[in-house]
Amino acid sequence: MQNTDTTPSTDASRAAARRQQILCAAARCFREHGFHGASIAKISAIAGMSPGHIYHYFENKEAIIAAIVAQDLESLLEMTAQFRAACNVRAALIERAAEGVVRQLDPDAAGLKLEIVAEAARNPRVAQIVNEADIICRRELAIVIGDIRRRSGHQDSPAAIDGMVEVLACLFEGLLQRTIRNPGLDRDKVTQRIQIAIDDLLNQPGEDALAARP
Repeated sequence: MQNTDTTPSTDASRAAARRQQILCAAARCFREHGFHGASIAKISAIAGMSPGHIYHYFENKEAIIAAIVAQDLESLLEMTAQFRAACNVRAALIERAAEGVVRQLDPDAAGLKLEIVAEAARNPRVAQIVNEADIICRRELAIVIGDIRRRSGHQDSPAAIDGMVEVLACLFEGLLQRTIRNPGLDRDKVTQRIQIAIDDLLNQPGEDALAARP
């Protein structure tokens, strides 16, 4: 007798693999041709499937971008969950920052992310996609940084924590442009300096001390 217990699971795995195949093909197309130049026909050719097959999984190119952004968001959420579970949250954040620098300095990843941001500047739907993901990212990082600051004896307002999150985001998002503009940069030195900058950020004085500065 044929065992059909695993059929739904197998179908789901096959569908997930095909979705990923499409996302990889689309990412390559977006990098090489830009969002508008990356037609569904070109994506389908790289993916090795018909355009109709792609439309079975994604309604349009904006839906493909949403899936790519969702994958990046999922990776960040997994990382922040690991931070919060660590015995030393601060040390975990600084140590794992090295992995983040490597990812941001990957030319392929940088080219794709910059293309998506550029499209967000023109396309309200894509802007909504990246803005909603950014809100979640900032919220989760605020939880991590707030926890680190409280353990160090600081009492910060939500606005102060949000400011630290923005500085952290600027550090990492700036790497996307630097790896394109200066592909020969010393990644090890940049990683070390970024880790020092994060440590300094987490050590900054509380709001009262900052307000007292001339």
